[in-house]
Amino acid sequence: MLETIPDSKELEKIKNGIDSLIDNIQSIIYIDQRKLEYLIASKIAGGHVILADFHGVGKTSLARALAGSIKWSEMDASSGGVKIRDFSRIQCTVDLLPQDILGYTRFLSRSDEMIFTEGPLFAHFILCDEINLLTPKTQGSFFQAMQEQIVTIEGKTYVLPDPFFIIATMNLEGVHLFPLPAPQLDRFMLQISIGFPEPETEARIIVKHGMDNAWDGFKPVITPKELLSWQKLVDRIEIHPDIVSYIVSCMRRTRDNPEVNMGASPRAGIKVSRLARALALVRGLDYVPLDMVKEIFIPAVAHRLVMQDSTRSAAEFLSEVLESVPVEGKR
Repeated sequence: MLETIPDSKELEKIKNGIDSLIDNIQSIIYIDQRKLEYLIASKIAGGHVILADFHGVGKTSLARALAGSIKWSEMDASSGGVKIRDFSRIQCTVDLLPQDILGYTRFLSRSDEMIFTEGPLFAHFILCDEINLLTPKTQGSFFQAMQEQIVTIEGKTYVLPDPFFIIATMNLEGVHLFPLPAPQLDRFMLQISIGFPEPETEARIIVKHGMDNAWDGFKPVITPKELLSWQKLVDRIEIHPDIVSYIVSCMRRTRDNPEVNMGASPRAGIKVSRLARALALVRGLDYVPLDMVKEIFIPAVAHRLVMQDSTRSAAEFLSEVLESVPVEGKR
């Protein structure tokens, strides 16, 4: 049985909660409103995010502020007997091993017991800093977690917590870089860049974060239950068949072009659809406008393409796709 579209009162309540989350994060982090909406929409849509950015622009603080805006309880701190952190940061290096991320089992000779020591992946919010410094084998530690929200370690399967959200940063220049394989990139819902702030904003950042008490007074404003309820509501946001047809046409246009070695998969269309519905919810709408699909199309798809010419920008190509694909209907 299909659930009804949320009514105006329900949408207003949700938007008030999301606005309080946005205001709370922006009280400590200076980030473009639209990009923050994308980040929150990605979480609500059940996806993960890549921040392709420079050092020192606030990636860690952003992830910390998002996790710190949630009122975690003791029940949220464990899953199946495994300790769950609210937030963890994985500082990636080339010598990091899969067990450094997933965890490992050790033998206690005193009690003849096998004890599992959980890795930093066992957390609600994870910042994986400079993921492309990891070797391919270690990058693979995230694959099952992102796809199924479980991990299998030494033959035993562990269910990861809900909410579960990975923010991976990617250093685009430097030595010892191991590009993520296309199937893993395809698991990320979105790739965005925080970018450098405007001069006035940068001055406020220096004044605020140049003091030891910059985080004083920062408190959580929503509960995990609220966050999960928003996630369930995404399916109830209307997306018109004409909008779906437009998404399909755009996806197919990426596959029949000689400029593209590997176009967008059907999974990409699913991600665009779900992200658009989540963003509509963030903005208090009960349906997905066409302009919203166009707005998020490039950050949701560009990282999934493999261009024939590596110097050709996937974003520019997708911009041409959006301009060339006809729009059916008026929705």
